[in-house]
Amino acid sequence: MASDSFTSTIEESVNGFFNPVSDFLGKWVFYETDFGIFPTPFPWIVGWLVIAGIVFSIYFGFVQARRTKLAVDLVRGKYEDKNDPGEVNHFQALTAAVSGTVGLGNIAGVAVAVTIGGPGATFWMILCGLLGMATKFVECTLGVKYRDVHEDGTVSGGPMHYLRKGLAERGMAGVGKVLAVGVAVSLLFFTFFGGNLFQANQSFTQLRSVTGGEDGIFGNSLGALIFGVLLATLVALVLLGGIRSIANVTSRLVPAMAGIYVTACLIVIGVNITALPDAVATIIDGAFNPEGVAGGVIGVLIIGFQRAAFSNEAGIGSAPIAHSAVKTRHPVTEGLVALLEPFIDTVVICTMTALTIVIASTPSWEAARDAAAAGEGPGDGVTLTSDAFETVLPWFPYVLTVAVLLFAFSTIITWSYYGLKCWTYLFGRSSTSENIYKVLFSVTVAAGSLLTLGALMNMADAMLFLAAVMNIIGLYFLAPIVKRELSSFLRLVREGRVNSPDSGEPDTPEPAAKV
Repeated sequence: MASDSFTSTIEESVNGFFNPVSDFLGKWVFYETDFGIFPTPFPWIVGWLVIAGIVFSIYFGFVQARRTKLAVDLVRGKYEDKNDPGEVNHFQALTAAVSGTVGLGNIAGVAVAVTIGGPGATFWMILCGLLGMATKFVECTLGVKYRDVHEDGTVSGGPMHYLRKGLAERGMAGVGKVLAVGVAVSLLFFTFFGGNLFQANQSFTQLRSVTGGEDGIFGNSLGALIFGVLLATLVALVLLGGIRSIANVTSRLVPAMAGIYVTACLIVIGVNITALPDAVATIIDGAFNPEGVAGGVIGVLIIGFQRAAFSNEAGIGSAPIAHSAVKTRHPVTEGLVALLEPFIDTVVICTMTALTIVIASTPSWEAARDAAAAGEGPGDGVTLTSDAFETVLPWFPYVLTVAVLLFAFSTIITWSYYGLKCWTYLFGRSSTSENIYKVLFSVTVAAGSLLTLGALMNMADAMLFLAAVMNIIGLYFLAPIVKRELSSFLRLVREGRVNSPDSGEPDTPEPAAKV
């Protein structure tokens, strides 16, 4: 970023202070092992997330496949009642949560997966996304079940609430409190340096690259500061309006972003439609007969699972915070809506990116794969994706810049809400407490265009997946409660009593006490 001595001194001081902590956490959370049975090591946290998806898929009878139509009906508002407690409708809650996961990982991360693992990684990425749907179903149902509906109609929910309340119901109050605080601290840390500073940093980097680089209008510290202040102002305006304001923005922004990006993918695929069957065959064949991939089939499987797990955030505990604000008397309705999130993020958008790269950028990804195999690193994923689009759309780098800016903005405002709920859980809901958070968050946005702070960004990633460890422990203990909620709601659907006056018991949450 900016190269003046002042910002360099800040970065060196901060990185020097946090590097030891960042290295320790990163080595533990992302520790790689082969468990004595696999031909190639992989981060154990990936196995933790994937196993959760498998367990919940089986336990709930593959709810992600059997209840997809019901989930779509809920998003369309079929069982909606404007008098239900909450702040936003099902569609708005879904788009708010999706905006927190759809981003650079869908553009650059997929390209890196194809580079390292070949097209076959896409197959396993899709499978992992499908398994993640079940995890999202569980955590978002619990998010609504144990949320606090305050006297002013606002809502607070998320893993810190269902871990504390739910585990207390099961006789593990002490464990629940510890896990709740741990998740809140972990997600709050990621909010500032992963969901905020990193997004601002990457969006500014992309903008600078298409406006002349260091010689362009954004090539110096002043340009970086102007961009940071403008972005921080826009974020602050949305943040002041709470989840209703965030949902109003994301409900328009997310469909537009996804629509533009998927349309561009379809144009490239359409121009090369004769190559589509071969591309699909290459993906399937590469999943089971990979060439040049360390570890063979297991190696490419691990790469696909890792990219999907890092992309859709199923099991992390972040999405339930947004989904908890939904208007409903039946918690499981939002769990069903939430299971569509990994499908949109991983199965649709990531797959479209992979197909576009395989079809239109075969020489590029093969060269990048050979370079990675030679130990030269996976390269720049954004560049590989951009190259694929440029074969048909020469002006795509500018569209990609707009997409990156929109993805970053939507991610920042969604994580601002996640962080606010973690902050108020830890420090209380007073106006003073909330205003301190909003000022700190906005300042961090502005700083993101000036500072890289690599140690804090790396530490943020570790903290995010540390939250998954604590969250999923709670999900295992609370899964039977979700199963009861699902059975109760399906019975109401069969009887046609979803919106009858007595249908909210025992699902209706009690108003929360003043904090």
